[in-house]
Amino acid sequence: MRSAYSVETVRAAERELMARLPEGALMQRAAAGLAAACADLLGRVYGSRIVLLVGSGDNGGDALYAGARLARRGAGVTAVLLAPERAHAEGLAALRRAGGAVAGVEGAEDLIPRADLVLDGIVGIGGKGGLRPDAARLAPVVETSRAAVVAVDLPSGVDADTGEVRGAAIRADLTVTFGTHKPGLLVDPAREYAGSVRLVDIGLALPVEAELEALQHADVARLLPVPTGESDKYRRGVVGIAAGSARYPGAAVLAVAGALRGGAGAVRYVGPAGDAVIARFPETLVSDQGPKRAGRVQAWVVGPGAGDDAASVAEVLAADVPVLIDADGLRLADAGAVRGRRAPTLMTPHAGEAAALLGVARESVEEARLESVRELAGRYGATVLLKGSTTLVADSGGGAVRVNPTGTAWLATAGSGDVLSGLAGSLLAAGLSAVDAGSAAAYLHGLAGRFAADGAPVGAHDVADGIRGAWRDVRAG
Repeated sequence: MRSAYSVETVRAAERELMARLPEGALMQRAAAGLAAACADLLGRVYGSRIVLLVGSGDNGGDALYAGARLARRGAGVTAVLLAPERAHAEGLAALRRAGGAVAGVEGAEDLIPRADLVLDGIVGIGGKGGLRPDAARLAPVVETSRAAVVAVDLPSGVDADTGEVRGAAIRADLTVTFGTHKPGLLVDPAREYAGSVRLVDIGLALPVEAELEALQHADVARLLPVPTGESDKYRRGVVGIAAGSARYPGAAVLAVAGALRGGAGAVRYVGPAGDAVIARFPETLVSDQGPKRAGRVQAWVVGPGAGDDAASVAEVLAADVPVLIDADGLRLADAGAVRGRRAPTLMTPHAGEAAALLGVARESVEEARLESVRELAGRYGATVLLKGSTTLVADSGGGAVRVNPTGTAWLATAGSGDVLSGLAGSLLAAGLSAVDAGSAAAYLHGLAGRFAADGAPVGAHDVADGIRGAWRDVRAG
């Protein structure tokens, strides 16, 4: 599992470590890892041209010391000082001793286009509110250059704690981060500025509980239900699907497809699309008598393609089993009924649906995804899976927010969310908590989409068909 910690937590760990180390030792550790990453990216250090963009903080010091190491290996290194009077004095002296040059910001626009590598040390993890004008002017110059771009700890201009990007920011090919990941490196829109991320261990002692978690294969494999010799279809769990309408029968078919591949022993379908469901999946237990008369289930999925069927949504919310609410169900669900539920509730909005639930513009959710998913979870007393370029899962009780590392932009296709709902609902019925069911489903769904696409367009049915391959891949480690 990859963990990310807030700036406050990282700063406290750094202070504790620096108190036990000789002065400057922690920065030297960071600079050594940074220089090694730059050398790996360059391939050949000797004769390469490197430009350091140096701000006034410790990130600037890291960049200067790393530049000195690269200069001693034969690189031509020039430091562009954005705040010359506040540059890290010892780091600057080390660069000069190694043969590095120094320039003012006015020379950067000539130096950057000729560079093989640009090292972004403008702003560190404490930066807030976007770049200042001199630095902001350099962001498009860096982005249009041919140079490889390496960010020190995180790209300048992104918020380390929230992943927000306010204005111009440096877009990196590689971010070398120290001690631990920062939330902004895992959450869009900041994540897309980070490029590949390389973690350098500098010896920080961090708390057990992080602000953000990203599951990996081994974590998901431990969560997935596996039948035993004593299992039958009822012991494995039965998931109910209340979805679809005369206008949207495909949503029901796709939600059932996801559910059948999600580990539960049986799927009960309730709704007007029974004929379409049976034609595609004859193993489904179909009823048209409403959720109350469908028979026993261990979890419900309600909402995909449901149109205006508020009665079914209300019946499902009244059930004393875990419930997943998606799509039309989010619009039709009574907020008080959701908050009053005793059994677990998992809500799965995309950014537009989340914006409607919060009463804000869609752009506000997309710009502050971490804040939005936490706000929704707290407001509704539910676990919330916020779909999108970065899928996040937050619990109303607080704790670490889960961020999904799998997926592909090809998953932005009609019906993909219906498959995810069925998959997550099946995992709920199999006994997983709402957080684990949402996290594992998002992971498998993203992996299935990636496998199914393989660089080409896919439909939602392709994603559903890919779940078994993703499941096997996760179990195989």
